[in-house]
Amino acid sequence: MIADIVLIVAAALFIGVYVSWRAGRIDRLHARVDMARAALDATLLRRSSVALELATSGLLDPATSLLLAVAVHGTRPGATRPRDLAESDLTRALRAAFSQPDFRSSMSGKEGADELLAEVEEATHQVFLARKFYNDVVALTRDARSRPIARLLRLSGSAPAPVFFEMDDSLIADTPSATLAPPAG
Repeated sequence: MIADIVLIVAAALFIGVYVSWRAGRIDRLHARVDMARAALDATLLRRSSVALELATSGLLDPATSLLLAVAVHGTRPGATRPRDLAESDLTRALRAAFSQPDFRSSMSGKEGADELLAEVEEATHQVFLARKFYNDVVALTRDARSRPIARLLRLSGSAPAPVFFEMDDSLIADTPSATLAPPAG
């Protein structure tokens, strides 16, 4: 009789600890999603700033500068297009600029060109990494939320399910001079 009571109490304690751990994990994952989204937003803003600096630097021809500036303007807060589409447009504008024939050779010798191009490439690579990290955390969070016990006991509370951020961030161009592609792996 006492052994049965101890067994029931131990089972209830085990279930309580497991449910509490599961709820804490989901909460921590939601916090990681928020931090990863903030990091992604910061890297997207940095890329926009560097792209605007490139557009206004005088290093590009006027048409390419205008194309790049318009794409950057579309990524600003309050723009009418969804952010993922606007960021994809900026990627395509950067790809168009960097894939022009003799782009690198036309930049050589111009003051500050190499540093600015390296900064654009670095910012672009950081966007690739931040988006990948964010989407990985979103996948983990969605998986944890979809577990039967999490759904049954509503361990996510009223927190909305995180959403993936999909955009075109591959700057691989057909020209051998373009080096904006993220590293493989």
